[in-house]
Amino acid sequence: MEELDNTMIGRGRDAIDMILDSGSFEENHVGAFEFDPEYGPGSVVGTGKMDGMTVTVIANDAYAFNERFPVVFGGVIGLEEGYKMATAVYRTIESDKDKPLAEKRPIVLIVDTPGNGPGKLEEIAGMNKSTGGYQLALAEARKTGHPIIAMVIGRAISGAFLCHGLQADHILALSKEYGTMIHVMPITSISRITKMDIERLEELSKSNPVFAAGVDFFYKLGGVQEIVEKPEDMRDVIIKHIKEVAALKAEGKSELLGPWGRGILGNERGGRTHRMAAIKKVNEEFDAVADKYINA
Repeated sequence: MEELDNTMIGRGRDAIDMILDSGSFEENHVGAFEFDPEYGPGSVVGTGKMDGMTVTVIANDAYAFNERFPVVFGGVIGLEEGYKMATAVYRTIESDKDKPLAEKRPIVLIVDTPGNGPGKLEEIAGMNKSTGGYQLALAEARKTGHPIIAMVIGRAISGAFLCHGLQADHILALSKEYGTMIHVMPITSISRITKMDIERLEELSKSNPVFAAGVDFFYKLGGVQEIVEKPEDMRDVIIKHIKEVAALKAEGKSELLGPWGRGILGNERGGRTHRMAAIKKVNEEFDAVADKYINA
C-alpha cells in the first residue's frame, strides 16, 4: 500500500478531484468574479460541479507557501488566506442574490488545517479580523440559504477550524483510521486556563467528550454529523447532506442546522447533556430583567 493510501492529510487538492464531477473545477473563479492566484496561496477557492450542481469549493493547500507571511505553510490559514476564503463566500452570495432559495449554490469546505498563522506581522495587521470575517461570511451565507457542508479530511485544529468549518450547516469527517484529527484546545492548554491538573483532565476525557479530542468524541458532541468510512465515499455522502440541508432550509427548520443544530444533536447523543438546561436557565434569567434594560 502506498503511503498516501491511508491518509488524506495534506491532500486538499486531491479531495477536490475526488468529490467534484471530472474536469469541472475552475480555480479562482466564483460566478463572474476572478481571484488573483498569487494572493493567499495557502487557500484554494473556485467553482465546480457535484452531480451536476454548481458548488463553491474552499480548501487548504498544504504544499503552498506564502512568501509574504512565512508562518503560512502546511495548510495554515493566514491573514491573506482568511480574507480570500471570506471573499469567495461573499462572491457566492452576490452571484446568487436574486435566485430563489432552491437555487442557492452549496458551499463545500475541504478542511485540513493545523491552525492559524499568528506571527507578529499578522497580529499587527489584523489576523483576528481576517478569521472573524471568514466566520461571519459563512454565517451570512448559511442564513441566506446556501447549504454549507464541511468535509474534514485531515486536521481540524484550533482557531482555523473555528473559521473554516464550525459555521457549516453539517460537518462530516473521515474516520480516524485515516489520521483525521479534530480538537479546538489541547488538554495542556485547558489545564493552564482552568488550573486543573493534567492527570485529572485526562481522566475526565475518558468519560466526558467535552475534554477530549478526536472524530469519535466530536461525533458524540454533535460536532460531526456523520463519519465517512473511506475517502471514496466522500462524494456521495457530501451530496446526500447537501440535499438534506437544502430540504431542512426549504421547510424553515434552520434551527436544526449549524452551531445551534449541533447542540441539539449533541444533547440527543448524550455528549452535551446539560447544554439545553443551561440555555433555558440563561433565557429565564434574561427574561426576568430584560424590560429594565431594553425599554430603559
